[in-house]
Amino acid sequence: MTEIPSNPINELNSRSREVFRLLVESYLDTGDPVGSRTLTRSLAESVSAATIRNVMQDLEHLGLLDSPHVSAGRIPTHLGLRMFVDGLLEVGDLSNDERRKIESTISEDDGEISSVLDKAGSLLSGLTHTASVVFVPKFETPIKHIEFVSLSPSQALVVLVMADGQVENRLFVPSPGQTPSSMREAANFLNSIVAGHTLNELRNVIGVEILKHQSELDTLAQSLIKDGVASWSKETDSDARLIVRGRSNLLDDATTQEELARVKELFDDLERKKEISEFLSLSEQGDGVRIFIGAENKLFSLSGSSLVVSPYMNSDRKVIGAVGVIGPTRLNYGRIVPIVDYTAQLMGRMLSK
Repeated sequence: MTEIPSNPINELNSRSREVFRLLVESYLDTGDPVGSRTLTRSLAESVSAATIRNVMQDLEHLGLLDSPHVSAGRIPTHLGLRMFVDGLLEVGDLSNDERRKIESTISEDDGEISSVLDKAGSLLSGLTHTASVVFVPKFETPIKHIEFVSLSPSQALVVLVMADGQVENRLFVPSPGQTPSSMREAANFLNSIVAGHTLNELRNVIGVEILKHQSELDTLAQSLIKDGVASWSKETDSDARLIVRGRSNLLDDATTQEELARVKELFDDLERKKEISEFLSLSEQGDGVRIFIGAENKLFSLSGSSLVVSPYMNSDRKVIGAVGVIGPTRLNYGRIVPIVDYTAQLMGRMLSK
């Protein structure tokens, strides 16, 4: 097997780079394999079709192009698309109309944040003609007070009062033998460390604090705290955490049985909310918009889709959610990237207020 250079684009001369760029742009625009005669009409210099075919063969040898059928034109491989996005992609600017639509949708006028995010997902899907995905922030408001309430020997309630007045109740099964005294002790301990912490932050510090104060805490109280943490960790309403809009756009782009099968696989992943927790971590690994192509996309690799995603942050520059689009690898990346980026920026500003 031929060893592929770590960055094949750097190995190309100016003609090969131009042929590769034009071929990829044509494929992203039409979805069809691109032949040598099409490229001869697009190149600035006068080059024969035979010369172009030789260049295309070299690009195929580097793993950047593939030929889906004998005697057909070429299409970019996932590696080729990756190299194009990293080295040759020209990102456009938002039109005034697109900017106005995004700004008018992402506002506080609705009063309900979930409603605004839902509308933002629908708008993003409409603007990009893909499926949009919005990871909704959950419990980022600091906690003000925690209380445990015994309902029966086998059932208890943990009550979280948030700093903004919201109240969250969760039922859970406590360890046997819990008493009113152990519940008071557990609540007092948590309230002593909860100030200013969000729910996710509190999850991270509880274990350390229990170890530090282990000798001071009753065994039953320690058990109750851990039971309460376990109940918070259950994503009982995870379906509301990922808003998906515009799935029908994916069907519109599927023209073959193979493509339809991939879209069905993607739909199945979305229905199961497969590995939703990884969706946010994907966007947290880099600043700004990230593009995942084909197998690089951990969430939907089987469907061979591309994911363009960006985190949105609060006023403290902390990532609290993510927004993006998912579709076939043949996406108009240059147009979609600024749309996703601007949407994420405005969502962060709105939620910071």
